[in-house]
Amino acid sequence: MFYQTEGIVLRETAYKDSDKLLTVLTKDHGKVTLKARGVRKNTSPLKSACQLLAYSEFTYQEMRGQLIVKEAVCREMFPELRSDIEAVSLGFYFAQAAEVLSEEDYYDPALLSLLLNSLYALAKLKKPQAVVKAAFEWRLACMAGYAPDLGGCAICGKREPDRFNVNRGVLQCASCQHEEMDGLRLPVSPGTLTALRYLSSCEEKKIFSFSLGEEAMRELCGITETYLITQLERGFSTLELYKSLFYTNNYYGETYE
Repeated sequence: MFYQTEGIVLRETAYKDSDKLLTVLTKDHGKVTLKARGVRKNTSPLKSACQLLAYSEFTYQEMRGQLIVKEAVCREMFPELRSDIEAVSLGFYFAQAAEVLSEEDYYDPALLSLLLNSLYALAKLKKPQAVVKAAFEWRLACMAGYAPDLGGCAICGKREPDRFNVNRGVLQCASCQHEEMDGLRLPVSPGTLTALRYLSSCEEKKIFSFSLGEEAMRELCGITETYLITQLERGFSTLELYKSLFYTNNYYGETYE
């Protein structure tokens, strides 16, 4: 029996002489592992559709406990990313983060949509990398069940506090202390707080429609990245790769509007 689905390749692993094991986030079945035979050969008709970050239509068959790709047609390769080493490394980070949050046999359309929209914003809309990265990280944390409380200071109730507690996911004033509210507190300016509130509640298609000055954007990126890593209690090798390029090329010199 043959099955068909569409999905994006989150990870590829070399297998035997010329095969690959693909981790794919699909429209219908959540995360699945597909075996692509002979795909590492230059003559393979599956080659383009089975690349990392390729969004493809897969036809596969279950054989001896494995899902074997029989046909694959690439629907979108995001070629604009592949010519930009910074942008594609950021895309790899998004894919790795999505893999961590996805589950087998659990269809999560919001996660797939967030990943595809983020790659589209980078590749087609040419949105600033910092904007896309911050929006992706924040929305991903919310999807994972770590939506923060941004109503006001968790201790005194002040509407515009100046710290964000990344361990607790709450706002605090610098002067407010409580033994049950320990954890790393990062500065949050009014502009950054407005951006965080916007990203928490705006429509999905509008998550990249905001702008900040350079200092506020740096602050926002620090909060979203640290919050996601803290809540997931893990780092990402792809993020470290991106950041090594990020700092080498003086990334924060770009304009965020």
